[in-house]
Amino acid sequence: MINAVVCPYVKVLSDEALSNKAFADFGPYFYDNGPYSDNGNLALFSLSEDTPVGTTVYALNGTDPEGQKVRYGLTFDPGSREYFSVDHHTGNITLVEKLDREKQDSIEVMVSISDGRNQVVEKVTVFVMDANDERPEFQNMPSIVDVLETAVSGSSIYQVRAVDRDTGSGGSVTYYLQSTQPSPFAIDRHSGVLRIKPGATLDYEKSKTHFITALAKDGGGNFNGREQVMSSTASLTINVIDVQDTPPGFIGTPYFGYVYEISEPGSEIYTVVAKDGDVGDPNPVLYSFESGTDGVFGINKTSGCITLLTYPIQLKREVFNIKVKATEVGPDGNLLESYGITTLVVRVIDLNNHPPTFYGESGPQNVFELTMYEHPPEGEILRGLKITVNDSDQGANAKFNLRLIGPGRMLRVVPQTVLNEAQVTVLVEDSTSMDYEKYQFLTYKLLAVEIDTPERFSATADIIIHLMDTNDNAPKFTSDYYIARIPENSPGGSNVVSVTATDPDSGLWGEVKYSIYGSGADLFLIQPASGIIYTQPWASLDAEVRSKYNFYVKAEDTEGKYSLAEVFVTVLDLNDHPPEFNENFLEKTMIIGAPVKIEAVDDDAEEPNNIIEYSIMKADPDNIFDINSTSGEIKLKSYIKSMDIVQNITRQKDCTWSLVVQARDRGEPSFTTTTIVKIDITEATQLRGGAFASFLMQSRDKPLHILGMIAGVISLMVVVTVFISTVMFMRNKKSNRVLPHRRIKRRPQNKAWAVPNPFKRPDNPGEKFVVEEQQEVEVENVNYNNNVIPSAVGSWPPASPSHWVPAPPSHWPSPPHSAPLPSAPVPPPLPTYVRPGDRPWAVPSVSAGVAIKPKKRIDKSRENSVNTALVSELKMRLEQKRLLNRY
Repeated sequence: MINAVVCPYVKVLSDEALSNKAFADFGPYFYDNGPYSDNGNLALFSLSEDTPVGTTVYALNGTDPEGQKVRYGLTFDPGSREYFSVDHHTGNITLVEKLDREKQDSIEVMVSISDGRNQVVEKVTVFVMDANDERPEFQNMPSIVDVLETAVSGSSIYQVRAVDRDTGSGGSVTYYLQSTQPSPFAIDRHSGVLRIKPGATLDYEKSKTHFITALAKDGGGNFNGREQVMSSTASLTINVIDVQDTPPGFIGTPYFGYVYEISEPGSEIYTVVAKDGDVGDPNPVLYSFESGTDGVFGINKTSGCITLLTYPIQLKREVFNIKVKATEVGPDGNLLESYGITTLVVRVIDLNNHPPTFYGESGPQNVFELTMYEHPPEGEILRGLKITVNDSDQGANAKFNLRLIGPGRMLRVVPQTVLNEAQVTVLVEDSTSMDYEKYQFLTYKLLAVEIDTPERFSATADIIIHLMDTNDNAPKFTSDYYIARIPENSPGGSNVVSVTATDPDSGLWGEVKYSIYGSGADLFLIQPASGIIYTQPWASLDAEVRSKYNFYVKAEDTEGKYSLAEVFVTVLDLNDHPPEFNENFLEKTMIIGAPVKIEAVDDDAEEPNNIIEYSIMKADPDNIFDINSTSGEIKLKSYIKSMDIVQNITRQKDCTWSLVVQARDRGEPSFTTTTIVKIDITEATQLRGGAFASFLMQSRDKPLHILGMIAGVISLMVVVTVFISTVMFMRNKKSNRVLPHRRIKRRPQNKAWAVPNPFKRPDNPGEKFVVEEQQEVEVENVNYNNNVIPSAVGSWPPASPSHWVPAPPSHWPSPPHSAPLPSAPVPPPLPTYVRPGDRPWAVPSVSAGVAIKPKKRIDKSRENSVNTALVSELKMRLEQKRLLNRY
């Protein structure tokens, strides 16, 4: 960090102070707190250029000897940029302009302090410290460099230069090359010198231009509180300069020429073209033959045109491999040692003047016929077809393809490509499609088409195949299942349903025979030829006995091939049973407000024949009862709500009515049945059992309701008992330790807790037993297993901390076990009476569980010496505490 320069001077603003020397008035001054302080007179202060605008960077700090309030100021030279502002009262200096060390590395500032009469001004220099905010800048990039292709590997071809205006590590520059493809160049990281890699060479013929990207990266530095590395890139184009080092090369190889049987001497066969391999500055070339001409071909030395020198009939070979040479010519017109050689293949071609032709056993033939059975094995050769194909031309003119055109892909021809002549073989490819039921005969076109000739000559032949039928199909039903309905009063031999199956095979193979079998087929027969299913002559159908039948029907041809279908027969119910009551005379007891129910049964199997409607046919008087037509419930009219109304309607004292009730079914025709219902009307009374007894009375005709309620009550009692037993067991388990006798002093309570006595009747109020506030009760700890008697059960509810309820007197009667338990806010354990010798009820306390001491003291022999010592010690500590509280 660079120190700041301070140039202080004092300006006296008060002329009165000069004239009145009798009164001393000293000027204010700044504190000089050193170079590393953030307050004072701004001396030796430096600031990083990445400091954000708006940051408080310094605090001017000074004082006045007379203790006057001071005011701070900050000014800049005229025309200079004002980077800071100051709070005149606090002296806080805030950065208001962005700093850039590369543009201005120091700022001249005049700071002032004034007490109102005198002002002190000091000129200070604030140095701007560098931050790594500048990227390296290339000085000579982008650029284009020309390099000879003969440049030696490792030689220097260019020097990249980049400058970073930052200082320190942020100003150092390192060079790299960026390339996604392998490059023959490398760069020195420190100097930026670009060289050809060792072992690499440049080749103008392979790559005329190379494009590389140079990366300049600084050494990194701090910027805005974090480490930052800056970099920049530039492109360099390297042009490779060609040098005469490559022989001539032929263009468009390989070369093929043709001599036709009609060619004449002087006919052009082919023209070869060669160019100097050094395309940057090429030399001209001359053409010549090396070998393979047999003296029948000539070549133009400058153009490369090759011609025929004789007639084709005099050629001794069909193929000529001619070596052609191209040699460079130097600037002086002499042939150079640089040359290239290629091969020209010349073929003697026959004219295509013969199309393909198909032959049979007796000569050329265009139609071939064959008779065979359907579905032959796949891959089988149709040996009945004797076909030969021939093309009399030679070479490529005699090469053609064979194709078979027809329905589907049932057949395939072999071979598919023929040269001159071949025996035609037809193979079965899809046996399934060769079906007599679909095709009685098949017609195919056998096509032969030349491949490589301009004329594309072709020939066709017809192949006709007559198929013969086989038994390859099983009979098939028109449906997988048949549904039939027949009335139950149908006589024997009645038609049920007709099934149909067809066999597409011809002749005897297409005849179908029907039969039935299955567990439900005993009552049915089928005509073997027609497929008509009817009932047995002796069969009697009854829907009430069995309404559903199902069985299988089998369709079979003469060779035993068959298929199955399932038949479902429904016997339709007829209304042939009238409704029936259990008795012709019914007696019912009706409680006012509750209905009575009658029920009739119809033995018909289906609705609506077995749907019953109820109605009252006769009643005297007839405005007393209503009946539910669906359920058969009989109830009093809604205005009859007491026995007084009933007695006003009739003069009979026993309140008994006889009704004639009719049950009618909904069948066609409809049947009815009547019965006499004697109803004894009575009024519901409050039974001794209360609501439970009323429920039993109302449910006397519904025994299942009564059993369900009893089972529910028993289940609830079992759950409550298990829960209470679990809680008591866990409580005793946690308190399984020996505790001493204690004396507990009850604290006074504002309001007594009145607990009802569980042994009294509900109509008698419980008595309250209240213990005096200062009364001390000696209790015994029962929370240890050795003192717990399994047969003892505690009473509920417990007493409050200041009130307790003693055990009931001996003259109280013991409550019966079947008496209902009194309700409580919290479900209590089952109450029991205290038997002689049982442990009294235990009262829980804050520190431990204790029990009220009974009137009859427990035998001292039950207390051991340990309990006695503990009780004595507890008594002594209570007495000491009482004395301390008193004084």
